[in-house]
Amino acid sequence: MPLILGTNSIKDTGYDVANSCRFNDGDTAYMHKTFASGGTETAWTISMWVKRGALGSDQRVFSCDDSSDGDPDNYWRFKSDDTLQVNIYNGSTIGNLVTNRKFRDCSSWYHICVIWKSGDSTSTDRLQLWVNGTRETSFSATTFPSEDAATVTSSQVVAIGRRNYGPQQYFDGYLAEVVFLDGVTASPVGTLGEFDEDSPTIFKAKDPSGLSFGTNGFYLDFEDSSNLGNDANGGTDFTEVNLAATDQCSDSPTNNFATLNPLCKGSYTTLSNGNLTTVGNTSSDNGTAVSTIPLAFSGKYYWEVKLTQYASGYPVIGLFLDWESVSQGDMNGGGSHFVGSDDVYVKGNSDTTIYSADGDITSQTGYADGDIIMFAGDMDNGALYIGRNGTWQNSGDPESGASETGKIVNLDTTKQHMMTVHDYNGSDTDWNFGNPSFSISSGNADGNGYGNFEYAPPSGYLALCTKNLGSDGG
Repeated sequence: MPLILGTNSIKDTGYDVANSCRFNDGDTAYMHKTFASGGTETAWTISMWVKRGALGSDQRVFSCDDSSDGDPDNYWRFKSDDTLQVNIYNGSTIGNLVTNRKFRDCSSWYHICVIWKSGDSTSTDRLQLWVNGTRETSFSATTFPSEDAATVTSSQVVAIGRRNYGPQQYFDGYLAEVVFLDGVTASPVGTLGEFDEDSPTIFKAKDPSGLSFGTNGFYLDFEDSSNLGNDANGGTDFTEVNLAATDQCSDSPTNNFATLNPLCKGSYTTLSNGNLTTVGNTSSDNGTAVSTIPLAFSGKYYWEVKLTQYASGYPVIGLFLDWESVSQGDMNGGGSHFVGSDDVYVKGNSDTTIYSADGDITSQTGYADGDIIMFAGDMDNGALYIGRNGTWQNSGDPESGASETGKIVNLDTTKQHMMTVHDYNGSDTDWNFGNPSFSISSGNADGNGYGNFEYAPPSGYLALCTKNLGSDGG
């Protein structure tokens, strides 16, 4: 099966975005505040970076509307067909754009920018939509505003992550660098972002802190985990609803972390929490999911999986050791079809058994809720190590290098290895590629300073994020 990995955010940049905020639609998470009076209603810009989580439903990302009757109603959202819509409503629709293309990549970051400048003499320039530094021009529906049309944003409730009135349409995914400029129509290219000089198809973030924000402008950088709604521009903070400190993430448009991929999974696995939590179906054994980023062909990488719900031998956690040979039938199939003879996985029964082509290794005790399974993949020497709760199985030593002491299985450095999980019986897992969805009691980064793990990565092993790909470790 093909790897789906976005490339728009893997270039190192001069400006680093430290954090994002994770919105889980199952938690009905959002933030809101009321705009002051006196804003400019004929000119504004909304800009943000977005990494999608769930697909196939209406999801409002930005909304400014009257919470009592939905009039006025200004928003941009992903529609249920995964197209993108900008709509401005004030008694009637005065502006509307719906893209022809779909936005279904959950592995990378999009920069979305909406510009309203109804005073422009050219009607088609009065409402603009830009994605990754390129203006969208192909639409299935268009309504351009009359000259000097007002959006009515003053004194209205602005929400990030849902609609205020009617069906809420909660957003699911990650947001970073959320910027609203009141009275300012800023260029997405040069002001809010820039194309890389060496890789001109890659659009990069720029520091917005020096921009003119106007009366109702705001800047959400999500750098304070105790106050994710903090307006870094100094305005009134947003009120957070169903957001916690653990929703502050290091996954960002300048350092994109691996997650699980909703486009590459079995039909009975449910993903949530930014595609880092899996829940297995209780009635059908058809649930497998894989990561968005594989092990690189060289380097050393470390990740953890927390067993939040162990259920009668499940989950099964491991790697597809030859991703190119995996079919959708393997993804949908039950436990007997989960892996081939060349793959490796951990499965818990009365004890915990590691199954691999190189033989089975059984530990003394079985799974328990809360256990953390550790994986260390050494692609330089072709060896995989597996541990639990701080202890490496088979007396493994991931730092042993060429001697490969206690390795679980050989890794073929010419093949693409994909991390995978198979859930059943209602089993749940939380994955940590360095950007955890759960609380970490200790906190350990890799040698490059990236990631947040429960246990210290072995020396030389790195988190699965784009800043580490192609570094000295891989």
